[in-house]
Amino acid sequence: MQKPTKKKSGLGLLSHIWTEWISAFTILLLLLLTLIIGTGEMIHGQMLRLGENLYGDPKTGMQYSFLRAEPQSPSCDRNANIDALVKTQMESNANNEFADIFGTTSEADVRQSVLAGQQLCEEKFAFYDRSIKYLDEHPTIRPYRTMETTFFGIFQFGSDNKAVLLIIMVVLAAITATLKVHHIGLRGPSSRIDYRVYAIAMVLGNGFLTSSSISQYNSVLNSGVPPTLEMNIIYWLWMTLFSILTLISICHLFFIPKEAKTEGKLGLAFLAIPLYAYMAIITGFNFTFLMDYPMGQGIYLGQLVEFSSIFLNLALFIWAGMLLKQTLIIDKFLNILRPWNLAPETLTWLILLAAALPTAYTGASGIFVIAAGAIIYKEVWNAGGRRQFALATAAMSGSLGVVLRPCLLIVVVASLNKEVTTDLLYQYGLYVFLITSTLFLVISLFFAEQKFRIASPAEAIPRSGKALLATIPYILVFLSVWLFYKYALATNLNEFTAPVMMPIILLIMVLYEKLRHQPAPLAAVGHWDTTLSSVSIEKEAEKAKLPAEKIAQQDSPNNPERKVSLWQSIHLSASETVGHIGALVILMALSVSVGGYLERIELMEHFPTDISNIYIVITLIVCLMVFVGMIMDPFGAVILISATVAPVAYGYGIDPVHFWMIALIGFELGYVSPPVALNHLLARQSIGDDEVAAADAEVRGMSFYYRFERWILPLIVMIPAMLIVAYGPYIFKLFGWYH
Repeated sequence: MQKPTKKKSGLGLLSHIWTEWISAFTILLLLLLTLIIGTGEMIHGQMLRLGENLYGDPKTGMQYSFLRAEPQSPSCDRNANIDALVKTQMESNANNEFADIFGTTSEADVRQSVLAGQQLCEEKFAFYDRSIKYLDEHPTIRPYRTMETTFFGIFQFGSDNKAVLLIIMVVLAAITATLKVHHIGLRGPSSRIDYRVYAIAMVLGNGFLTSSSISQYNSVLNSGVPPTLEMNIIYWLWMTLFSILTLISICHLFFIPKEAKTEGKLGLAFLAIPLYAYMAIITGFNFTFLMDYPMGQGIYLGQLVEFSSIFLNLALFIWAGMLLKQTLIIDKFLNILRPWNLAPETLTWLILLAAALPTAYTGASGIFVIAAGAIIYKEVWNAGGRRQFALATAAMSGSLGVVLRPCLLIVVVASLNKEVTTDLLYQYGLYVFLITSTLFLVISLFFAEQKFRIASPAEAIPRSGKALLATIPYILVFLSVWLFYKYALATNLNEFTAPVMMPIILLIMVLYEKLRHQPAPLAAVGHWDTTLSSVSIEKEAEKAKLPAEKIAQQDSPNNPERKVSLWQSIHLSASETVGHIGALVILMALSVSVGGYLERIELMEHFPTDISNIYIVITLIVCLMVFVGMIMDPFGAVILISATVAPVAYGYGIDPVHFWMIALIGFELGYVSPPVALNHLLARQSIGDDEVAAADAEVRGMSFYYRFERWILPLIVMIPAMLIVAYGPYIFKLFGWYH
């Protein structure tokens, strides 16, 4: 179990300090601030209620809200000369031709008005005196008020500046991902020619983005309407970001990692170009030279600002996924299944069912694949499954749960489409989940080498029960946080609060493990995530060309490398979060740009509007959804489809909920479909290129299916599921089985 090779950017110590400390620490602070913002309204509401309960006095009419600021002495004169005031007012009225309209010309009326004003002044002074006396009698009010108003100030500042916080986070993360050569591509660069082509494409892509952001800023300045301070900061952040990325990419042309291979192929080098660089070059070229719209990319980047809350939630979900990777939770729950010695296919099905829930709670399929893809892969292989089958499982582990509550993607769909609600989408999403999970079990068993295998219940139940007891503390932590939010903050766990609650739950779980001095997962020290069987130790030793004793020692809980402190765990999770935010969010931003380009060329104008056969319409929509899923990330795809395809589908009478079920499963089919197959790319990032190469070598010379199982299995599961979801309701209606 050798540590995975880390690609170095060639920028030396400065790059290491930036990526591992400056950006990680800063984004950790920003994530914590985002948590404060997310829970701020709930906590502040409870703080106001507590303040009222502690310091409110119904008998005297004194309320805490009156005391949130230090009482100010009234500006009026408490001992004013009434006669002098009446005389002054009479003189003023004599010179005011409109005074008689208000009935204030007589001395009696003026005196009555002055006396009323003086009475009001006396009441103000009385309230001021009573407030000061009350504060003096309750010396704890001022410290509590300071705490409450300080918290409110932080919360309010964050709420008012969410967009700026997001862009700062993206700037730091994108720079880090670029320095670490961490952007998502069809394959990672490994040879010198790979790195050359990679760097040239990055220079071109970032150059277009720099030019576009500058062009947009100049366009705003020339419009005659000056931008707000917030937008001015955002424009400068975009320009700074892409200028820095361009400079880094130029440096990469000359500083190629020493470990890069000398031999390579130009054709393969083009596969190493990040997806976002391809998107930046294509949209930049078309916007600039074919449409004479150079600010196009910059304008569509504004979608991140418009949906800043959603993307901040996504960042929290990514952090939750990386915190999950720092815990032993998955390993503990897998210990419940291990004693049963299930066949790989049956075990995999149960793992996928279990993985659906954390997939939903980590917001999107890609995040869970990154966080848990390696451990799922290893567990399936450890159970005797083929490496190719294990790779397919890792890629699919994030697909089944995207239609379950409280997945963030459903929230985005509902926020952009008033025709649907999250409740309806989650309700029908459960049916889609049952279809896809059942199909996976049936198809994987069809290709299984051993259809059924199970250990003796007499042996398995005691060991499984013991493993179940080990998970109770984690369950209690989850329930404790949930109950705290539910009763202390009057907030339940749902699709809107999950982004805030999940990182807190996982932080407490990490703290629990460190207080118990439990060893870190193997992934935290650069090894595999799960405990190995004796057979797998032999396999791993042979692959790594190390003695089996050495592998067992690395795998042991007593391995000194696994003694990771709380701060190290949080730092590692933050460091990984930075890279994934930089890779995923910048890809989403460019996906929106691609969507904007497709929208501007009026692609949907070519969609027929007079098709009388609903099956043809559904077929066209299915093909389009799968195609979009192949080339775009889920959030960018939802934004594009909401603006273009959804209105056309509604116009054909397709039920909005049915349409979005087709769209979501179509996206997931696209994410496991070549040539891009985003989930496979993320699984490879989690598992490592070496292991993927070993999987390919293992099946060399075997039949077509087994050589390409990692690609074929997800397709033959998702395609039938797609057909059932798309055409099932209409076929049922045709036979009168569904109304």
